[in-house]
Amino acid sequence: MRPLLCADIGNSHTVIGLLDDGDVVEHWRVATDERRTADEWGVLVKGLLNDSPVGGALRGVSLCATVPSVLHEWRDMLRTYHGDLPRVIVEPGVRTGVPVLMDNPREVGTDRIINALAAAQLYGGPAIVVDFGTATTFDVVSARGEYVGGAIAPGIEISLEALGRRGAQLRKVELLRPRTVIAKNTVEALQSGMLYGFASQVDGIVGRMREELRLGVDELTVIATGGLAPVVVDECAVFTAHEPWLTLLGLEIVFGRNQP
Repeated sequence: MRPLLCADIGNSHTVIGLLDDGDVVEHWRVATDERRTADEWGVLVKGLLNDSPVGGALRGVSLCATVPSVLHEWRDMLRTYHGDLPRVIVEPGVRTGVPVLMDNPREVGTDRIINALAAAQLYGGPAIVVDFGTATTFDVVSARGEYVGGAIAPGIEISLEALGRRGAQLRKVELLRPRTVIAKNTVEALQSGMLYGFASQVDGIVGRMREELRLGVDELTVIATGGLAPVVVDECAVFTAHEPWLTLLGLEIVFGRNQP
């Protein structure tokens, strides 16, 4: 087996995985630290690979990034430590096979395009991908696999942090399901507001998008992904699939589409 090294570099976390023909055989989640140099990334990635029980030489590298400064360091790291490997960095000019029907296609984050690609390839369209990360993003994919558009809302963690900073008698709490929606203490009141508030937000936005698309409930696939999806996905009524590695799977697909 020669796995593909995939990296989804997000604002808060970087998800790194080894993929083999649609299977995520190993994965790691590390902080996206803008101060980390190319050499530090190289040492980190080398340590993860050396400690992994997955054997075999890498067949290539595929990555997308929403943080330009970190992407710059990854470029240097790949040249220095993995210079002999074929690599695909998702950016303008890379073949994704996803037409982007936006006013300015270059504004759309590459991770969102990759999610749309994976959704169309794995589930078919029309579909909506809800990615729970630093922001909660909603991306609409047409029946023809086009990226139609979407919406962006504040993420769960940053909303909770902001509330803790601005509320004099509030504090950051662990995001767990409270005993009841009508809470009897401040901690559970925060948990109730965040958990059920975000679940209602997701159901509401997806419902409005479905109406705008003029589709029935059974005509639309709604996919949850992202590191914070497990927190809220069971409280939402709209999801038909939960795919935590959607972006990594999309990166493997786009790697294959850009090989000679």
